[in-house]
Parts: sequence; C-alpha cells; structure tokens
Amino acid sequence: MRFLHTSDWHLGRRFHGEDLIDAQRKILDHICDTARNEQVDALLIAGDIYDRAIPSLDAVRLFSQGLNQMADLGIPAIMISGNHDSAHRLGVGSTLLARTGVHLRTDPAHTATPVLLEGPTGTVAVYGVPYLEPTLVRTHLEAEEASHQAVLSSALDRIRADLAARPAGTRSIVLAHAFVSGATGCRSERDISIGGVDHAPASVFDGIDYVALGHLHGAQRVNDHIHYSGSPLAYSFSETGHTKSLTLIDLPPHPAAPTVTRHPLPSDLQLPLARLTGRLEDLLTDPAHEPLTKAWLHVTLTDTARPYEPMARLKQRFPHTLDLQHLPTAIPAQATTPTYSERLRGRGDLDITHDFITTVRGTPPNDEEHSLLQEAIDTSRISAQEKETV
Repeated sequence: MRFLHTSDWHLGRRFHGEDLIDAQRKILDHICDTARNEQVDALLIAGDIYDRAIPSLDAVRLFSQGLNQMADLGIPAIMISGNHDSAHRLGVGSTLLARTGVHLRTDPAHTATPVLLEGPTGTVAVYGVPYLEPTLVRTHLEAEEASHQAVLSSALDRIRADLAARPAGTRSIVLAHAFVSGATGCRSERDISIGGVDHAPASVFDGIDYVALGHLHGAQRVNDHIHYSGSPLAYSFSETGHTKSLTLIDLPPHPAAPTVTRHPLPSDLQLPLARLTGRLEDLLTDPAHEPLTKAWLHVTLTDTARPYEPMARLKQRFPHTLDLQHLPTAIPAQATTPTYSERLRGRGDLDITHDFITTVRGTPPNDEEHSLLQEAIDTSRISAQEKETV
C-alpha cells in the first residue's frame, strides 16, 4: 500500500510579519494533487495543523477548505494534533468527520484504536498518537514518570498489545508528534522540554513498520522505519536551504522495510529565502546581489560601526529584507560582550531563566533554585495546556 506523509502545516503562521495564508493554500492544493496523482491509499498528517491553540479565522477557513479537499479524494486521511494545536478544539466533530474518511486522533485515550485499511497484500493498522504533554497524560497512560520517553513508551506498549491481538501479518503505521533522539531540529520549532529533556529514543517505536513523525521542520530519516516529513513551508531563516518535500511511503508485506521517497515541492511553492552578509555599501552596490532583489532576506551587516538607518536603506534595493543583525568583523573593545538578546538566541526556557538571574544578580542559580525554576517552567506549560480544556 502507498501513503503520503506530511506534517507541520502551521496554518495561520506568519513569517517575520509576512502573511502566509495564500502560500499555505497552495500547499494544501499541492498535497491533494500529489495524493491523487500518486494514487496513494491514505494521507498521514502528523500534527501541528494550526500554529496556535486558538487559530485565526483565516486559518480555520483554510483548514475547512482542506478538509473538504481531503474528503473529495475518496481515500482515508489520518491526522493527529501537535504541540501547537489545541487537541480539544481540533478534535471537535471528529466522529462526524470519520464518516467522510477524515480520522482525527487528538485524544490519548484512543491511541490504541487504529484505522484499519485493507489492501491487496493484507491489513494495515494505522495508529494516531497525538502530542503527549507528559505531566498531563502520565496518570491516564500509567507511565512510570512524567517524561516524553515514559508517556510515549506507555502509548506504544498499548499499541503493540492491540497489534499482537490482530491476525498475523497485519502491518502497522504510527503517527506521532515528538522529538526523537538522533534527529536535527531548527529554530522555528517550539521548545517541548520537560525537566530539561525534550526527546525520546527511537527504540520506543520498536516493532512498528513505519513511524510518520511530526514536530521537526526538516525532512529526515531517523532509521529505515522512522521518518520526519518536515514542514512543507519554511518558518524561519534557519530553514534557508531546506528542500521542502512530501514523503511517499510504499509499505511492502511484513517484515520488509518500507520504501520512502521524498517528493520536492515545486520551486514556485517554496518561500524565496536567502541570507546575505557583508558591509552595507557593498550590499547596496554590488551587481552580484541583483538576483536577490525579490528574495526574502536575512541580512547580516559586518560594518565596524552600525550604519545609519540600515533597514530603510536596504529596503530601497531589497524590498523584502525581513530580518537584520549587526555582527561587525572588527569588534570595538567595548562591544566584545554579546547583547542579552544574542545570549538568549536558540536557548530553551530553563537556559533563559538561568541567564536572566545570572545577569541580574551576578551569580548563577544554585541546585535548589535550578529545581524550583524547572518546576515553575513545567507548571506554566501544564497550566497553559489545561486552559485549553476550559
């Protein structure tokens, strides 16, 4: 059987202020066209459908349009909620939608209830594991501790138990939204660390024929059976150079490994991102940069002193300059210490709080304070999740 794996649509997200709804609409059209042209047996959508728990009206309208397009394909679509989604809001109407072939899996209680697909070589059981916030689902899943590894292991143990009760030769697919060890993230993904740990080992998925992962925005292979599809659009300049794609899976009879093929998106559907580095006057006058006048730019200025009104001047030649930083090649003595924002860039919540306390009082947190800070961060994340249920 053949499947199309995608994830991390982030409907409603903006890129440095640029509206992406039209670009996302074209992506959904392309996904459905690819499913039709490649004659896939089902769509697999591994979470982060929306960019926010309470999405914009434009995002909801686009999702509604996408649901109709998927239903019109006449094939099943299996979809899970991610850490950006409100599982409760996304799951509204799931029973009704299942009648059209769109199967939403947003409740951890249903992780071991598969969508069963019949093909010429037998049955494929497709299980959807929504994003699991460890502290919220630990008790329900009877996990040993509130960690990503523990709750995912409990969910997969239930799936393997269900699979073992099915006829011999039944193949399995699991959709999950998680950070699996060995994969590579980028700056556009939201931190999901609990207790300072944000990942789970690939071994939690042992025994599954194919694992369709979401959360990380770069398409990548964890092993022969575990793959990230990546996001179909870039959502930060850290993704400049990524080749965005859809993942096509051909699932042979058990125990053969699946055949995985990346289908790059057409160039006209990929955001025109580029990075440009140099002295301001050189950037404004060098004819070699002319091809970038229509690109969305992250510019790094290397002038010794910060030039006057650099953004306004850059936009005269490069109208879509969206992000600007100044990293002088010859740094004056008084400017050798990084700025506070530079020290925070790319760090998680715990690192940020540590850095803040160290900056304010001159000494880092001790072990007791470290534990209190981690507890506060975890409690804040749990509180935000619980508010979505109200």
